[in-house]
Amino acid sequence: MPAERPDRRMRICSVVGARPQFVKLAAVCRAVAAHAGEGWEHIIVHTGQHYDPALSSVFFEELEIPRPDHDLEVGSGSHGTQTGEMLKRIEPVLAAASPDWVLLYGDTNSTLAGAVAASKMGMPTAHIESGLRSRRRAMPEEINRIVADHLSDLLFCPTATAMENLRAEGLAGRAIFTGDVMYDACLAFRRVAEARAGHLGERWRPGEFALATVHRAENTDDPARLREIVETLECVARSQCPVVWPVHPRTARKMAELGFSTGSVSAIAPLSYLEMLLLEARARFILTDSGGVQKEAYFLGIPCITLRDETEWVETLENGCNRLAGCSKQKILEACRAAEKAGPWTAAYGNGEAGSAMLLALAGRREA
Repeated sequence: MPAERPDRRMRICSVVGARPQFVKLAAVCRAVAAHAGEGWEHIIVHTGQHYDPALSSVFFEELEIPRPDHDLEVGSGSHGTQTGEMLKRIEPVLAAASPDWVLLYGDTNSTLAGAVAASKMGMPTAHIESGLRSRRRAMPEEINRIVADHLSDLLFCPTATAMENLRAEGLAGRAIFTGDVMYDACLAFRRVAEARAGHLGERWRPGEFALATVHRAENTDDPARLREIVETLECVARSQCPVVWPVHPRTARKMAELGFSTGSVSAIAPLSYLEMLLLEARARFILTDSGGVQKEAYFLGIPCITLRDETEWVETLENGCNRLAGCSKQKILEACRAAEKAGPWTAAYGNGEAGSAMLLALAGRREA
């Protein structure tokens, strides 16, 4: 348990390491700033899971996230190697910080390592974005989120479906519906993204292009799946509308190894959060295997085609707002043609105050 301290400040410690977690962290940091007079102390631990500046430091800069108090610089590696190294480096940091709560975000190896380290040290943990289930154990993210949920003391749920999933697993007593912190961030930064449109805004006009992202191992590490996705994106670009594809570094390496290239598709370097939000809001439709991008498309009212066979965000499937297509060229092209029929967008992801709801819950548990 955290060591006793003479002050009554609430000390929370966020463990993050990957691009989607930085966006969630930004919403929590904004909530802490909004409650600055209430005695919050926020320590940020960056594992270094994403260490490329395009996937890490740029997010801290443009989202005005305080610099990490600890940068563990773990870097890449196999799941076991990376998670093990995180565990080794997180433990002494948590011991020195002695937080009242350790905050975990999403479903990455950083989430898993933080959950295991904190729980073994007897430190209270809260899992942000709890209760998501793809029902596909082959996904590393599914294992990470299940373990984090079962180890954590508080489970902050973004949707009613997530609450129901936890109830079915006997975890209802720890679950709280807060809404989605990514919705908080989208509301806070959408206008900022448009105001800073710059050259991207000049090049990509609203409704005139499709936006694509591909990064999940199930697609990048399977040559046949990756080839079909690349060829289908080329077909979309030739037959429907221009396609802009910010290529993840891992995807770029895989494509280079396999000799895959893009011709009609506009492949560009990874984008910052604000740049990505700008293009998402302007796209005619989005093709992605990212859970975060699926949600952002929904928040912005943009039709989405998911390049997977399942999704954790089942609410987005209502009214054809999001369609599952896997890597099938036929299914993807059919979904693209049906995109104009999508809507209405009706699912609830909270009221944009998820970060504040989480702080209230944390404070209430200490006072209880």
